[in-house]
Amino acid sequence: MSRTTAAVLLAAGNSTRMGAPKQFLLIHGCPVLARTMQAFEACSVIDRIVVVAQPTDHERIYALAKEYGISKLQTVIEGGVTRQESAYKGVMACGDAQLVAVHDGARPLITPSVIERVMLAADQYGAASVAVRAKDTMKIADADGLVVSTLDRSVLWNVQTPQAFKPDQYLKVYAHAVDQGVTNSTDECALFEAQGYPVMLVEGEYTNIKMTTPEDILLAEGLLK
Repeated sequence: MSRTTAAVLLAAGNSTRMGAPKQFLLIHGCPVLARTMQAFEACSVIDRIVVVAQPTDHERIYALAKEYGISKLQTVIEGGVTRQESAYKGVMACGDAQLVAVHDGARPLITPSVIERVMLAADQYGAASVAVRAKDTMKIADADGLVVSTLDRSVLWNVQTPQAFKPDQYLKVYAHAVDQGVTNSTDECALFEAQGYPVMLVEGEYTNIKMTTPEDILLAEGLLK
């Protein structure tokens, strides 16, 4: 890829449901965030990595990068009040990157091949997201839990990360979203959708799970076996 690229790894959450900082929990002896960084380190289309984290974790993250040979780590910065703000601050720290991927630091089973596919799609379409086809039947219910309708599963996708885009377009849609009072979006590509920009879905892998509860660590270890 001829464009300069960067990956923003979001690791500034409070890990409330996990009960401990999930980015440092071990999966077969390797910290979650270290595994995530390794995937982007191994991806040939990623030039640099920016990690967004709590200030108290910065020194530890730099130490992890050194221990696990993460040469692409450019900087670790402080996050914002919301995920949306943390992603914005991460993108702003990417310098002259012409394509940026935003990824949950707690998705350590992402693979370099999926990262490459979403970056190539973003290069072509302007914005792209990794997703997997919905397996379960999805229903819409009212406030009392009564079914209103059943959705057509064949057109439904479960969205994951990375979500990749051209940062110049991202800054425009981000500013517009904030002007409209949207300050807590958990989906970067949704900001593009809201303004009519095309977003390409790239089929990922069901193993690209997010570490949210203690059971997820056990599941990740089982998947790696």
